[in-house]
Amino acid sequence: MRFRIAGEIHEGSVLILPDRTLAWAARDTGGITTESLAPVLAAAATAAILVVGCGPAFQSPPKGLRESLKDRGLVLEWMDTGAACRTFNVLLAEDRHCAAALIAVE
Repeated sequence: MRFRIAGEIHEGSVLILPDRTLAWAARDTGGITTESLAPVLAAAATAAILVVGCGPAFQSPPKGLRESLKDRGLVLEWMDTGAACRTFNVLLAEDRHCAAALIAVE
């Protein structure tokens, strides 16, 4: 899957930060860890909400992830990737401080 972000095409999973978009190695929910989200955590001062697209269908977040992100000042919004893309766009339109972590789907 590819994403069009700010007019640019990105292949595969991505992290969308307030100032840039990065390739992300996560391919499934097992790849979503605080370590894999390190660039988002570094941007926590400019992003208060993290929208995670966990793939083609909803799966529960890894145990402890929500609490770990909350301890670092981020609210986790977890949903399937399609819903995450739509939610992220709405948050941006509302000028909300957010980031996204999107697992690509086929």
